[in-house]
Formats: sequence, C-alpha cells, structure tokens
Amino acid sequence: MRASCWLLVGLALLGGSGCAGYRLGPVNGLAPRGKSVEIQPFTNQTLEPRLSDAVNAQLRKQLQRDGTYRLATHDDGDIIVSGSLIRYVRHEASFAAHDILTVRDYRIELTAQVTARERSTGKVILDQPVTGKTLIRVTSDLSSSERQALPLLAADLARKAVELLSEGGW
Repeated sequence: MRASCWLLVGLALLGGSGCAGYRLGPVNGLAPRGKSVEIQPFTNQTLEPRLSDAVNAQLRKQLQRDGTYRLATHDDGDIIVSGSLIRYVRHEASFAAHDILTVRDYRIELTAQVTARERSTGKVILDQPVTGKTLIRVTSDLSSSERQALPLLAADLARKAVELLSEGGW
C-alpha cells in the first residue's frame, strides 16, 4: 500500500514536470498588448503585382491573432514595422507522370526584408529577411493559380515575421 502511494506521487510529479517549460502569454517578457505596432506599407521590388497589399493585410491579421502587441491604426505605434518585398521565386516541385517537362506543382517563395524600430528611440529591433512559402497545383491557367495562392503565401510570410517580432529572438 505504502509503495503504491509513493508510486502515485512519483507519477504525479513526473507528469507535472512535462509542462515546466511552457509559458502562457508573450515569451519576450512584455505584458500582453502592452505596446502597439504600426505596419507601414511594404514596397514591392519584385515584378509580381499585388504582393504588397496581400502582405500588409496578412501582417495586420497575424498581429491581431498573435495578441502580443496591439495593432496601431493611426501614426501612434510604439514599434514601426516596414519592409520591402525583394524576391519572388517559383520552383518546380513535381512533374506530370507521363511528361517530365510538364510541371504539375510549383513551390513559390516570397522574401521580404523586414525592419522593426522603436518610434521613441529609433532603435532597430528587427532587421532581417523573412521568407514565406507555399505550394500551388498548376491548372490550365498558371497566373490564376498563383493569384489564388497569394493569400497563403502572404500569410506564411506574415506568420514568420510576427513570430520573430513577438518572440524577441532578435
């Protein structure tokens, strides 16, 4: 009886220690929604149109979803995020079984140079390239397939950029 009691206590301690590294809320030491972030429109240096609108919209959406920072809608953000879309690349991912020259899937990559700085001090807290990726299935019209995948590509890039900003790994 006494051994089974100690066994239960040991199992409870072992099970409770599995979550010891888990933290609830922001991991960068800030209070949740304690600072606000202003997203400035990204410039598009690629030849692909409509990328900056999709990236800006997804950055705002991801910041709201993350909850570490408040989204500033007017020129009053504590942190200003700006950037430039610098690379848009399409790589062949798979080919048709009957024809090795016909591409079936493409992997699309979008790279942005993301910069975040504090408004009050001008200190740069994040300045690095961030790459978003997605896969598309080629239909009869490649441009419409890419256009439909654009929100997914922008969302992946925004998720990675907001993760860098909110985790404070800079």
